[in-house]
Amino acid sequence: MMADNKVLVITGGSSGIGAETARHAVNVGWQVVIAGRRLEALQALSDELGGREKAYPVVCDVASWDDQQKLMQVAREHFGCIDAVFANAGIGGTPGGFSGADPLQWKDMLLTNVYGVGLTLRASLDDLRKNKGHVVLMSSAAGRLHLAGSMYGASKWAVTAIGHNLREELKGTGVRTTIIEPGVVDTPFFDESKPHGLKAEDIARSVVFALSQPDGVNLHEMTIYPTESAF
Repeated sequence: MMADNKVLVITGGSSGIGAETARHAVNVGWQVVIAGRRLEALQALSDELGGREKAYPVVCDVASWDDQQKLMQVAREHFGCIDAVFANAGIGGTPGGFSGADPLQWKDMLLTNVYGVGLTLRASLDDLRKNKGHVVLMSSAAGRLHLAGSMYGASKWAVTAIGHNLREELKGTGVRTTIIEPGVVDTPFFDESKPHGLKAEDIARSVVFALSQPDGVNLHEMTIYPTESAF
């Protein structure tokens, strides 16, 4: 289903799932705004996808309210509207569990994975209500499991909760909400290769599939596991 030049804002868009989602979305007719911290990577992806009329790069720290407001303003000014957002930016945890992990790393992770999602919503929901748009949140199967000592898992439980609470808030507005909960995905997110994991394009296809549903259909929650792995 072609998107007819609708506009999708993607955070964490410079690599991995975010970049692959941008590729798949542009391929079916979306215009995308790709946000991340690394301008060089964002610009390279924009060039690959046909330049700024198809993929506009914006440097953004999702934990910054000023950056998030500027991101949405750029989307409005360049493409004229915002039809969907994919709150995809996130960082992983460090070893040690609640007994020994670096508490400063927890702070950075929670600001990105939870607070950053909240800021993306706060900055975009007026536009999405106006356009009866779509919110896609990148959670994780870790937000459905009990993982020993995992603050990362706790952050993804929070994202899943945000998605459910957001749907309640938006009932009657025409705005759809989708929570994506992948198992292990073989991307640069991990230090080592995950040969039996999902691929970034698997998740990108799922995002675009959710976005492509008719207006009366809301794929609210999608948990995706690799066939050859338990998680």
